Amino acid sequence: MNLTGIHHLTAITADAPANNRFYTETLGLRRVKKTVNQDDTSAYHLFFADGAGSAGTDLTFFDWPVARERRGTHSINRTGLRVDEASLDYWAARLRDAGLNVGDIGTTDIRASLDFEDPEGQRFRLTADQPGTAHPWDRSPVPAGHQIRGLGPITISVPELAPTEAVLTRVMNMERLRDYASPDGAGQVHVFQMDKGGPSAELHVAVQPDLPVARQGAGAVHHVAFRTPDVAAIHQWAARLNEFRIPSSGEVERYYFRSLYFREPGGNLFEIATDGPGFAVDEPFETMGEALSLPPFLESRRAQIEAGLKPLD
Repeated sequence: MNLTGIHHLTAITADAPANNRFYTETLGLRRVKKTVNQDDTSAYHLFFADGAGSAGTDLTFFDWPVARERRGTHSINRTGLRVDEASLDYWAARLRDAGLNVGDIGTTDIRASLDFEDPEGQRFRLTADQPGTAHPWDRSPVPAGHQIRGLGPITISVPELAPTEAVLTRVMNMERLRDYASPDGAGQVHVFQMDKGGPSAELHVAVQPDLPVARQGAGAVHHVAFRTPDVAAIHQWAARLNEFRIPSSGEVERYYFRSLYFREPGGNLFEIATDGPGFAVDEPFETMGEALSLPPFLESRRAQIEAGLKPLD
């Protein structure tokens, strides 16, 4: 029973309209779902992904009126975005032209990379991808060959390795591959691999005991989700967490996928999510993400929910 890679990553924005513009216009991603936080219907939940809305490609955002995050450990602190290695020069120029905080092209771990921050300070790393299938969006302002292909690797920060490593290897069946020095000089980073590996299936764990405890806010990551094929597999993961006596949410029906949430010992929120049924389950594939979608249990409250949301476009 193996996880097959990163499923999605959910972060926090305090400005949904600006967030929507940045991820669709500057990063060139497709907005594949415009919905609300199922636990807080006053907040948008926006999903940005590749042209097909594939599992493993979507960045999602909760829109909450909060201050900027306080950086530190006990956090998911760097989000990898996979691109063709030949695209890094294109992205360096594009991101600098947008006035963003952009680093230099270099090598992180074993791959060419480029670090940058979004307008709210969320930290990203463009990472050279291995050859594979891409699903470009035909209406993206970014040329197809340069478009972001998906997520990975994801980096988390913890104050000590052993408790987190035990959960990753003994419970989640990841394999520890190698270590490298953090590019910012703040500790060692340990690479854990899921299934067949590669940048889309790696979790990097930075051990940073000297950092303060992070406080979530705008620009922070709320949780990272890992892929499992289907509902039968989610049942198995729920049983496995129970076997190891790890507290969890139990299975949660998110309509576009089925989920299971728990915290690893370093305090980071993990989710395991099914690959399907996907974002076209409730609207046509060609127009998904354009109108407000609500799961069936919220549909009766559509007028009330829509009245409380700010315009995005």
